[in-house]
Amino acid sequence: MSEATVKRVAGPLVVAVGLEGARMYELVRVGREKLFGEIIEVRSREYSIQVYENTEGLRPGDPVEPTGMPLSVELGPGLIRAIYDGVQRPLDKIRARQGDFVVRGAQAPALDREAVWHFTPVAKVGEHLAPGDILGTVQESETIQHRIMVPPDVSGTLKDIRELDGNVETTVAVLQSEGKEVRLNMMQRWPVRQARPIKRRLTPEEPLVTGQRILDMLFPLAKGGTACVPGPFGSGKTVVQHQLARWADAEVIVYVGCGERGNEMTDVLLEFPHLKDPKSGRALIERTVLVANTSNMPVAAREASVFTGITMAEYFRDMGYHVAMMADSTSRWAEAMREISGRLGEMPGEEGYPAYLTSRIAGFYERAGYCELLASTSRRGSITLIGAVSPPGGDLSEPVVQATLRVARVFWGLDDRLAAERHFPAINWLTSYSLYQRTVDAALNRSVDENWQRNRTDAMALLQREAELEEIVRLVGVDALSPADRLTMQAAKMIREDFLHQNAFDEIDTYTSLDKQFLMLDVILEFHRQARTAIEAGVPFEKLLGLAVLEEISRAKLLAEPGGKPPREELSKLKQNVVEQVSSLATEQQAGGSES
Repeated sequence: MSEATVKRVAGPLVVAVGLEGARMYELVRVGREKLFGEIIEVRSREYSIQVYENTEGLRPGDPVEPTGMPLSVELGPGLIRAIYDGVQRPLDKIRARQGDFVVRGAQAPALDREAVWHFTPVAKVGEHLAPGDILGTVQESETIQHRIMVPPDVSGTLKDIRELDGNVETTVAVLQSEGKEVRLNMMQRWPVRQARPIKRRLTPEEPLVTGQRILDMLFPLAKGGTACVPGPFGSGKTVVQHQLARWADAEVIVYVGCGERGNEMTDVLLEFPHLKDPKSGRALIERTVLVANTSNMPVAAREASVFTGITMAEYFRDMGYHVAMMADSTSRWAEAMREISGRLGEMPGEEGYPAYLTSRIAGFYERAGYCELLASTSRRGSITLIGAVSPPGGDLSEPVVQATLRVARVFWGLDDRLAAERHFPAINWLTSYSLYQRTVDAALNRSVDENWQRNRTDAMALLQREAELEEIVRLVGVDALSPADRLTMQAAKMIREDFLHQNAFDEIDTYTSLDKQFLMLDVILEFHRQARTAIEAGVPFEKLLGLAVLEEISRAKLLAEPGGKPPREELSKLKQNVVEQVSSLATEQQAGGSES
């Protein structure tokens, strides 16, 4: 192969010649500073390279070195607590060596070669091990046990394994495979654009409990599912993502900040080490991997960041963990694709996005799922993928939102009108939906209460009826409504303000267990049922509004759950108070009618 050189530079796109034999998506080093780059187009003898760093100062004639391998991530002990950029460079290590800004050509191994881990064998000498089988374990943090697995492309008879202390490159086991010895260490490498293999996909049925009432009750997400969170600026996308990262019923969190503003990622980086994990009582960072690719970082690395994140999520899934991955936001990822596509001179699609936008987004979301994993013993894991989308002006008809909705099965639509009214989470209950509703309802009917689905259906019916009545109120005023319709408006208001509204910054209200959610909503619906009967008996609607129990219902969200136990006694007593106070009004009305 002749020496490869730069022919042309256009922002992050570099065209090189002399790379004969190089393949698509092969990693290369560009220029004298050996900048990261990836081949993304081959045209005749010209190779288009997407460079993941600032190309200022590059010029025609600069050398280009092929590496012979695709863009890959290192997978092993040390991922937890780590903070990476979009191509898995450890930002904390680079900062310690070179200062607060990532200098061009900065290099550092993704996994610390100096860190020492204690490896405890699980497999026995003489066993035949299949891809995905567990060799042993490393206690990576107080929360996460790292399971060292046989790589997906290796199998054989275990010849040697031993308990030891070593780094990720230390040999921990030797396999006899097809007459050759294969030495295995604690680390694997995997190309980011290639999904890790699984045995088969399963139907997501188990709910991902988030502790957010509007999500768990009205628009649930299943483990292994996909969700889209679109909304305009200031509607609370990032806060929703943070709440999910903190409270979602997942064992490992992968948080990808893709093209977000630096101050937002700074909040994440500063808060996560100090947030208390409600499951273990330890720091949340002890089960979290962070990928930070802010808007002031090179645009090309933004395009790679989501693949870096999903590959690390797949690795933890292969251990048998339930993983939740947050991508904030995929709009910035799509914008990076649009910029690179434009520089390549590709035929633009809608709004200038590349014609392959839909297939690229689908390929990303399809790497989520609930799976039976590679291993000789049955093992299951899942990746739940939640992607925030930031459409310009909140326009949900724009291409990125529509392409995402084709593959995501849950839609949590954020509404700037609700945000302006200080109603958070600002998720619009009239436009949002979940295609996991039926399976999750069936599961929660069994695990929480047999009336879970009934209550959810009744609550949604009240909210939808309220929207219809609001049109009448705007035209002719509330006095034109019948007492029964005014009661419907009141019950829907209680659902909105006393149940759906949730304060992420209140120590108690930030999380609500499924049991407490059911009991809270059941009290509100019981009030509606009892009050409707009272109105039919002739009780004036105004008297119902004066009941003291309404204030107690509004404070129910602040009832603590000590030790994770729902306040069943207090909420059962509150429900009884509803029955007694409304029945008392009905009795008074009947007595008054008899006297007259």
